Amino acid sequence: MSEKDELLKTLCTAVVEGDEVSAESAAKKTLEIGMSAYDALMQGGAAGMKIMSDKYDKREVYVPEIILSAAAMYKAFDILKPHIKVGEAKNPVKVVLGVVEGDIHDIGKNLVKCILMAAGCEVIDLGRDVPIDELVKESVKVNGGVLAMSTLMTTTLWGMKDAIDGLEKGGVRDSTKVLIGGSAVSEEWMHSIGADGWGYDAVDGMNRVMEWYE
Repeated sequence: MSEKDELLKTLCTAVVEGDEVSAESAAKKTLEIGMSAYDALMQGGAAGMKIMSDKYDKREVYVPEIILSAAAMYKAFDILKPHIKVGEAKNPVKVVLGVVEGDIHDIGKNLVKCILMAAGCEVIDLGRDVPIDELVKESVKVNGGVLAMSTLMTTTLWGMKDAIDGLEKGGVRDSTKVLIGGSAVSEEWMHSIGADGWGYDAVDGMNRVMEWYE
């Protein structure tokens, strides 16, 4: 196994185990050997979070373990972020981000936040189980950015449509791009509710935002 692969494995394992010290150390070493910071983030840290997300869905781990993994992920992100150049936006794009009301699954949302911040966006993270009115209120304040919503539950899908309707009522729909994501959504759902884009994963979501603001 090459030194690069070994470090990526170490970083991935550190995130899975919630080991902040090892995650920070591995992230620093990836930079020392000249590895792309973006590759380290995605193939190391993000890969670890994906493993934990899958384990959580299978009820093999629970919220405390997820919190520890997320903390380790952010330790690595803090080290790598200044060195990431991913189609950096000419002007910082403001993104209102949240998991729609009724859903508490936020691992994917947190990864999207990392990727968007790495790409130079200003992210207003409202968290999980966010009331629709709050998503709309923040988007009205921004008036010209992106509203990015996610859900893993089909029971909360209509909240996305309600948010888009709220943007219309607030007079900012024309100036606000709407991005949706999460395993419960699809390109078909995007079209049916009148959203502007759909990201099948965190990187794809970032690409949609970058396309809009190139």
